[in-house]
Amino acid sequence: MKLDKFKHTIALYAFLLVAWGFYRLLFQFPEEIEILIIKPLVWLVPTFYLVKKEKEKIQSLGVTTKNLFPTLYFAIFLGAVFLIEGLFVNYLKHGSLSFGANIGSIPILEAVFLSFATALSEEITFRGFIFTRIWQNLKSEWTANILTSVGWTLIHLPIAVLDWKLALSELLIYSLLVMSFSLGASFIFARTRNVFASVFLHVLWQWPIILFR
Repeated sequence: MKLDKFKHTIALYAFLLVAWGFYRLLFQFPEEIEILIIKPLVWLVPTFYLVKKEKEKIQSLGVTTKNLFPTLYFAIFLGAVFLIEGLFVNYLKHGSLSFGANIGSIPILEAVFLSFATALSEEITFRGFIFTRIWQNLKSEWTANILTSVGWTLIHLPIAVLDWKLALSELLIYSLLVMSFSLGASFIFARTRNVFASVFLHVLWQWPIILFR
């Protein structure tokens, strides 16, 4: 059974890497459509299908209200660390603190809502499904964390290369930011077993990434 779950994990990740990479290469839909429609279809539908195939419950993805307050404390603490990290790289990039980050014409509240929507799709898939299944199979939290984080970083490179067109030095810094977030998010998830921990952290982390851009 555990081997089947591991195979499902590899299959899901391979599908996401190819499907999401091709989407970034071939299509450019408005951000609202991408986040609220396309991403759930590509990320969540296969994830929920595999959960059903494994005869597991949605709670196996960490979708629960248990440990909610520790979840918030962990997310706020690490989110503050990532904010400082984002401000630091923003300073390195611009030579001063520049808050002219581009969030387009989207109102700030809508941008925050879209951040939560993005975080839900990505964290349920990566922390709730991929990290959990790798951990169960390998019996090592940190090995699972590192493997998940490498996969997380790779799947976030197409947008940086194809959409943002980052230079090589910027791409390396961005990759470090993405990798460090994933390590932190998986660490928190492992202790709370609540996917909303990494969702909250994801939202807090996205704004330093916007500052970096």
